[in-house]
Amino acid sequence: MNTIFFDSTLSDDLRRQHLYQGQLFVYSPCPSAIAMVQFARELIEEAFTPLDPRTAQYSLPVEEYVAILAKLKPYFIHHPQSKQLIQGILNELGCDLSKTYFDVPRMRTATSDGYLSSGIAYAFHPHRDTWYSAPPCQLNWWFPIYDVEPDNIMAFHPPYWSQAIQNGSKDYNYQKWNQESRKNAAQHIKTDTRKQPKPEEEMDLDSQLRIVTAVGGVIIFSAAQMHSTVPNTSGVTRFSIDFRTVHLDDVIGKIGAANIDSACTGTNLRDFLRGTDLTQIPEEMALLYD
Repeated sequence: MNTIFFDSTLSDDLRRQHLYQGQLFVYSPCPSAIAMVQFARELIEEAFTPLDPRTAQYSLPVEEYVAILAKLKPYFIHHPQSKQLIQGILNELGCDLSKTYFDVPRMRTATSDGYLSSGIAYAFHPHRDTWYSAPPCQLNWWFPIYDVEPDNIMAFHPPYWSQAIQNGSKDYNYQKWNQESRKNAAQHIKTDTRKQPKPEEEMDLDSQLRIVTAVGGVIIFSAAQMHSTVPNTSGVTRFSIDFRTVHLDDVIGKIGAANIDSACTGTNLRDFLRGTDLTQIPEEMALLYD
C-alpha cells in the first residue's frame, strides 16, 4: 500500500521509516524553499534575458539553448547560497543537521514537445536512483521553480515498489560515470549515447502517480522509488530543483529501502556534505558501500 503524507508532523526518524517502506511525503512551501526558488529564478531569468525562460525554446536554436544551460546549471549547483538554502530547508522540515548529509542541488529542465530531451536536459526513463549507485537510505527532495501541471512533471510508478525489473544497473559504476560521462552532458544534443541503467523488460507505465505541488512545495521520496520524467506536452519548459540526503545513523547501520533489483557498483556517498559545516561524509562510511 502506498500512502502520501501531506504536511506531516512526524519526526524525521519516523518519516524516514515510512519513506523506506515506499510512502511519499509532500510539504507546502517553506521559507527556505521559496528563497531558493527566488534565487534560481534570478539566475534563470538573467541567463535567458530578454526571453521568458519557460517559452525561450521557441525562440532559440537548440544549440544556443544548450549553451545557456551549460553555464547556468553548474553556476547554480556550486553557488554557496544554494548550499545555505538547502541547510535552511532541511532545518525547517525537521532534520537533524548534525547527522543529515546532502549533495549539491540540481537544476532540472524538461522542455516541451521533444525540443531537447538528452544530455543536459535529459528526460529520465523509468528508473530507481539505487540503480545509479545510491545507497538504500538515500532520500530525494524535489520541488518546482515555476508553476507545474500534470503534463510537465514526473511520475511515480507505485506497483514497482516491490516488483523487481530486469535492468542495466550491473554495468553502472558511479565513479566511472563521473569521470567519463557526466562532464560531457552538454555535448549530447540530438541524442544521448551515454550508457545509463534502463529497464530491460516491458513495463506497465499506465499505473502511475503524478503529484502537482505549489512552487517550492517539496516532495520527498526514497531513492528506491520507480519514477520517470513525464513527456512534456504542456507547451512550456519545466524548471525544478532536486537534491538528496542520507542520515548518518542509517548509513552506518545499513538501514534503508530493500534492494530488489539493483546490481550497480561504486557509491555516490562521497558527494554528501554534513548539514552543519559542509564537511564530507567520512571515507570509512563511503567504503561500506563501495
